[in-house]
Amino acid sequence: MSELEPASINPATGERLRSFASFTDAELEGRVARAHAQQRDWAARPLAERADALRALGAHLRTIRGEAAATMTAEMGKPLAQAQGELDKCAWLCEWLAEHGPAMLADEPRSRVAVEGSQRSYVAHRPMGLLLAIMPWNFPWWQALRFAAPALLAGNTALLKHAPNTTGCALAIEAALLAAGFPEGCLETLVASHGQVAGLIADRRVRGVTLTGSTRAGRSVAALAGQHLKKTVLELGGSDPYLILPDADLDHAAAVCAKARLFNSGQTCVAAKRFLVCEPVAEAFTEAFLAQLRAAVVGDPTDPTTTVGPLARADLRAGLEDQVERSVAAGARVLHRSEVPDSPGAYHPVVALGSVDETNPAAREELFGPVAAIMTVRDEAHAVAVANRSDYGLGAAVFSRDVERAEAIARDQLDAGACFVNGMVRSDPRVPFGGVKDSGYGRELGRHGMLEWVNAKTVWVD
Repeated sequence: MSELEPASINPATGERLRSFASFTDAELEGRVARAHAQQRDWAARPLAERADALRALGAHLRTIRGEAAATMTAEMGKPLAQAQGELDKCAWLCEWLAEHGPAMLADEPRSRVAVEGSQRSYVAHRPMGLLLAIMPWNFPWWQALRFAAPALLAGNTALLKHAPNTTGCALAIEAALLAAGFPEGCLETLVASHGQVAGLIADRRVRGVTLTGSTRAGRSVAALAGQHLKKTVLELGGSDPYLILPDADLDHAAAVCAKARLFNSGQTCVAAKRFLVCEPVAEAFTEAFLAQLRAAVVGDPTDPTTTVGPLARADLRAGLEDQVERSVAAGARVLHRSEVPDSPGAYHPVVALGSVDETNPAAREELFGPVAAIMTVRDEAHAVAVANRSDYGLGAAVFSRDVERAEAIARDQLDAGACFVNGMVRSDPRVPFGGVKDSGYGRELGRHGMLEWVNAKTVWVD
């Protein structure tokens, strides 16, 4: 796979907005050295002071919301209202962590487990050091900050290697931290090549690596990090199943499923991708679901009436088109294909595929765009079995009027990192987020995410 050029190219028009020069090795070393040197000073600051910096960042994000969202839309095509919502969510994350994060990082006395033979023993949560984050383009602010905000609060510093097509967003993230009062070196944006990133993973100053991206990229990063005994957190792809049981509220399920499939133009790791519909309601659900898809508006992401924008790059559109073609060749039927603007943009139609079985590419592969795969299953047990046979395990959802039964399926039967009942799978600052199987390991957000990037140090006083 060829390496992408660091450049902002508007996917709605194909216009090149800005090109960026990759850092020389000397420039990269300067950034790494600065972040490494800053970490000790940053960690020495009182936790309350670090929390205040996060709180100030949240407030600052609300003031730059319009400008930052416009850059995001121009670089990767997210509908503008959704881009503004992403900035709002980032602000909420910072403010929530500033309020609740210090309690998560407080020392834990071991008297809770009756440690005998010590006058005093406790667990101190100390920062790991300098961390490397390799981030994707689909949620350029949210993905970066849901790692960086808790990591910085814990006293770490960060190197941010963002996707080449959202370099403008990456630089804006660094600028936002500086404007909010974070010291220089707390977060350094790197415009780096694949080879330079491999060198960073090997660098002894870097203590941990996190990646949000494809399963293939996750395997590569995990292998490199493993050679150097570096901790990793990997948030990878998904093919989330949404189970429609016979007693589901079909109108509600159809509306939620359509939103879950089309949000961010379908370019979401935790999007609904496989719709496992029990046979007794398959026809009725499909009719209601298609009605929701037909209401989607594919168009200019700056137009407030648009609900589905372009894909982030032309090559991504070509890849999705190939997946649809192979799925149809393997037996899937096109139930719906929307119109797209007559423009040079990377627009892909909203597509619904029926007659999808487990061998079909639409079921086996992650569809990263506005394409829905509808699969008819015999019953609840069959739905669970099909859901779990996927290599992925990021999210899942169950729709049923019997909430207690649906909750039991979500809790005890589905093999995924997050299972929702009668709702859309989504990330939230208050709860952990992450997957199992080929969807990765480790957690972001919530207390579990906070503690990924600390050294749980035992302190024992005899």
